[in-house]
Amino acid sequence: MFFDSFRPRLGRRGGAALIGLALSATAILPASSVVADHEEAQFPLVVANSNLLPCLAKDPSDPKRLPTAEVSVERGELNDTLKLRVHDLKPDLAFDLFTVQNSNKLADGSPDPNFKNFGLAWYQTDVQADHDGNADVTIKTILLDQIFGFDPAANLAPTNTFNVGFWFNNPNDAAACGFDVTHPTPFNGEHKAGPLAMISTPDAQTGLGPLCRNPETSGSTIVCNP
Repeated sequence: MFFDSFRPRLGRRGGAALIGLALSATAILPASSVVADHEEAQFPLVVANSNLLPCLAKDPSDPKRLPTAEVSVERGELNDTLKLRVHDLKPDLAFDLFTVQNSNKLADGSPDPNFKNFGLAWYQTDVQADHDGNADVTIKTILLDQIFGFDPAANLAPTNTFNVGFWFNNPNDAAACGFDVTHPTPFNGEHKAGPLAMISTPDAQTGLGPLCRNPETSGSTIVCNP
């Protein structure tokens, strides 16, 4: 049953991938570590910084009404479909969604003390909150297991972006929460965005972002099998 459901993606990736997997010397992670469903992913995004809540939340005084964001991704034959649904944002705010190499969070949502930067980032879509503070967006692109970029001119080898996050589009929207608008981030089309608003967390066992659905070990390194 699994092989039948997975077969359409082999057409895009090439039948040699299945043969290579069978002959590979790398060890597959223990069954308890491998994601059971390779065909779809569902995961939440967490608030990047609690100090931003007064600028991000529709009602920051109500702990039951803090912003929530859910991502679902379904694997397709030629590309994948990601749907993001966000609730309880401050109405009419604009954001920019990226897939990034690194999250600044640990698996439990706490800050990663070893975080240095987001690494490679891909601009995916704009996100717009409506008058009720809800946002809903859908994109189609390569996502599960294979999303990557590379740049030979910069000596950047193929690099995966398995995390999902969105940034304030307008730096001024976060100014009241301590963001220095004279030092914008590059996370919008004009490269003058505000801070990170919400982001995914890595898997506790693999350390990989949730867009990797097929992790495996290669020596002492955990990688994603494309």
